[in-house]
Amino acid sequence: MIPDELLGRHDVPTATDMENLGRRIGAHLEAGDLVVLTGPLGAGKTTLTRGLADALGVRGPIQSPTFVIARTHPSLVGGAPLVHADAYRLSSALELDDLDIDVDGSVVVMEWGRDKIEGLREVWWDVEITRPMGGRGSDTMCGDLSRASAELDADAPRIVVIEKRTAA
Repeated sequence: MIPDELLGRHDVPTATDMENLGRRIGAHLEAGDLVVLTGPLGAGKTTLTRGLADALGVRGPIQSPTFVIARTHPSLVGGAPLVHADAYRLSSALELDDLDIDVDGSVVVMEWGRDKIEGLREVWWDVEITRPMGGRGSDTMCGDLSRASAELDADAPRIVVIEKRTAA
């Protein structure tokens, strides 16, 4: 269970800090916990999950599950496995149910799952990650097109908001 001190807003300046936040969260997770990650492409969802996985002591590597939909990482330390899933291409909670994820016996991290987790858990943690779009600072305010936008914000600070949610 994520402690109250980790709930709320976190300013995360670097990818290393995002992994460290994941480690802090992961240190409190146990079998049956569900973490739903929301944010645009490149926001840091998988980076946060790498930190969670490190704290849980599961086998890696931790990669985006976009093309496999769900990947199970067994524990290397006798704890719960991590199921890292991507609900982006799923159209409903019924399709998610078809994946037959062991929600009770695993820590489940669900990317893009905010509207697709109905019935999985009574309580879960909702993590929203936002990032600046289109560059930073006065030198890019008018859209310096000499660099790709991915370069402009790849190392930009993120804002992470962690909330405890309950089923309606």
